[in-house]
Amino acid sequence: MLGLRRRDFVTLLGGAAAAWPLAARAQALPLIGLLESRSSDGMANRLAGFRQGLKEVGFVDAENVRVVYRWADNRADRLPEMAADLVRQQPDVIFASGGPLPALAAKAATNTIPIVFLVGQDPTKLGLVSSLARPTGNLTGLNLFANELEAKRLQLLHQLVPRAARIAVLTNPADTTYTEITLQEVGAAAHALGLQLKSFGATTAREIDEAFSAMGQDAPDALFVAPTMRNTESALVGMVSERHSP
Repeated sequence: MLGLRRRDFVTLLGGAAAAWPLAARAQALPLIGLLESRSSDGMANRLAGFRQGLKEVGFVDAENVRVVYRWADNRADRLPEMAADLVRQQPDVIFASGGPLPALAAKAATNTIPIVFLVGQDPTKLGLVSSLARPTGNLTGLNLFANELEAKRLQLLHQLVPRAARIAVLTNPADTTYTEITLQEVGAAAHALGLQLKSFGATTAREIDEAFSAMGQDAPDALFVAPTMRNTESALVGMVSERHSP
C-alpha cells in the first residue's frame, strides 16, 4: 500500500468507510477522522483536493460520510490528546497528515482503527510499519521519500560549490524526528563525498542568531538547512533570509 497513487489513496479512505456494516450506516454516517499537525490556515487547496478525491470515489462530506477535523496548529504536544479524542468518537478510519508525528500519535492511540498516513520518511525507520511490502497492523499510507532527497540536496550543494569541504547543518531540535533522520541521511552522503559536517540547532529567531554567531567562529564553507515541519521550516528559512541576506 505504500506506493499508492492519489486516487488509490483516497479510495483506501473511502473503502474503509464503505466497509462499515449496513445496519450501522442506516443509523449514522461513516466517519473519517483527519488528524493534522498544521493549522487550517493556508490549507484550502489541500482540503479541496481531499474532498474532491472523496467525491471521485462516491463520498460527499455531510451527505453520505462525515469528516471530523483536528488541527494541532503546529503544536506537537496537542497531537496525543487529539488522537485520543478521535479514537473516542470511533471513526472508521483516521487520516494522519502533516508529517510523521500525527501518524505516531494515532498509532499510540489505537491498534484497531485503520490509520492512513502521509509521510516524507521511510515509515519502517519511523516505526509506523514493519515492512514496506507488507505493512501489517492497522497502518498503511504513502511515503513521499522526501528525506531520501536530503542526500541529493547535499550532493547538489557539493556540485555547485565543489571547494566547500566544511558544511554547517542548521536543524530544528524541537522536531526530533526530522532532525534525526536528516542527519543520518546527510551524514552518510557527506562521508561518501569526503565532507565534514557540523550541526547547529535553532528553533526561535534568537536561537538562529546564536547559531549564526557560532557558525561565524567555526567558519564553515557552506550552509545546509535541514527540513522540519512545513510551516516551521518556512518560518525558519524566512528568518534566516531576513537576518543574513547580503
